[in-house]
Amino acid sequence: MSLNAESTAFRSALEVIRAVEPRVADAIGAELADQRESLKLIASENYASPATLLTMGNWFSDKYAEGTVGRRFYAGCQNVDTVEALAAEHAKELFGAAHAYVQPHSGIDANLVAFWAILADRVESPALKKAQVRQVNDLTEADWFALRRELGNQRMLGMSLDSGGHLTHGFRPNISGKMFDQRSYGTDPVTGLIDYDRVAEAAREFKPLILVAGYSAYPRKVNFRIMREIADSVGATFMVDMAHFAGLVAGKVFTGDFDPVPHAHIVTTTTHKSLRGPRGGMVLCGPELADQVDRGCPMVLGGPLPHVMAAKAVALAEARRPDFADYAQRIVDNAQALAEGLLSRGTKLVTGGTENHLVLLDVSGYGLTGRQAEQALLDSGIVTNRNAVPQDPNGAWYTSGIRIGTPALTTRGLGTAEMDQTAELIHTVLSQTTPGESKAKYVLDPALADKVSKQATELLAGFPLYPAVDLG
Repeated sequence: MSLNAESTAFRSALEVIRAVEPRVADAIGAELADQRESLKLIASENYASPATLLTMGNWFSDKYAEGTVGRRFYAGCQNVDTVEALAAEHAKELFGAAHAYVQPHSGIDANLVAFWAILADRVESPALKKAQVRQVNDLTEADWFALRRELGNQRMLGMSLDSGGHLTHGFRPNISGKMFDQRSYGTDPVTGLIDYDRVAEAAREFKPLILVAGYSAYPRKVNFRIMREIADSVGATFMVDMAHFAGLVAGKVFTGDFDPVPHAHIVTTTTHKSLRGPRGGMVLCGPELADQVDRGCPMVLGGPLPHVMAAKAVALAEARRPDFADYAQRIVDNAQALAEGLLSRGTKLVTGGTENHLVLLDVSGYGLTGRQAEQALLDSGIVTNRNAVPQDPNGAWYTSGIRIGTPALTTRGLGTAEMDQTAELIHTVLSQTTPGESKAKYVLDPALADKVSKQATELLAGFPLYPAVDLG
């Protein structure tokens, strides 16, 4: 029997790898097997297409390409220019952005690029005035000394970690919390929803240079029109981190007030998660910040990864196809069905439901910590991650919550009926797990864990992962 192109490509690649280090080849094969057999409910994970995966394994990996398209510090980058320009073109068309910078290696890198672009553009620094130019290479050491003193005293207002924000939005142990004089806005203690009046009050009192919106564990839409109005009222730059929900923006599920691109001064994202591309980051902005953003390398980034930029171009091209909009809508439909299935079984959900791709369970109702629940579910073939809930008594390590999401299962083709079955499996495990002598230990009958794991495998059997890939 002749093999299809995908099977031939991946088999051949593993044969070449095996000849050098067979243990790596074995680990790659094992990872595919594990992912095929597990209910992947981690909200920040997905499955990239074979085309995207294969694009990362090529000769672009051998290239240094500091600089930007047409302005490299290394010769011989004409082919890198081609793929970087294509990725940026697809991003601009997909999101309706004036400018796209596709070099960031991750979402955190994208946020660093955005922070420094804003600082360089907005800070009224005597050092910059003296130089009368925005080119950092023209600043003297004395200029830099003055600039460092001034930059270190700027303010950022972002969503708190326990309310669903990300650690790069000013969390103290993160570099963002050290770069800026930082304050957080939370959510309503009863509803768990953003209170825009309170955000506006905090902005008026704190007067931040940067107002950050976006989330990693907030199961609702954000009104970016209102957030921009708040930023404008205090003269702040409005930045949105859409790493989690970029696929919902690309698929036109989030439009109008809920599409950040028309409202934000600058938008950052990852290219994996709901966008279903390679692991990496991206920055979108208007022309007023474009020059500063394009200095991301060497400002805060190392050499660009041309092979990943090529894969971004492929994934963004895929996201521009009509079927991606259907995929994005099914992500939300599945998340809402999963939430309804859990609620009907008595599970407590933060905000009482979802409007996006993720659901946040408060597992304290089961008498468990997030750490206990996460591991019990993993024992049962259900992959999730623990997450803090608002005003979490167990802190950010043990937590009281479990975050789950539907992008990956939706990629496999599961629908709303399967989401209800998934809710039943989750409830079965959590209701049969009891806490142990510490916040990490728990008791779960191995027979029940094995039964649920088999049920999860049976549920997935009708929705094979990478069906075109046969490793033999």
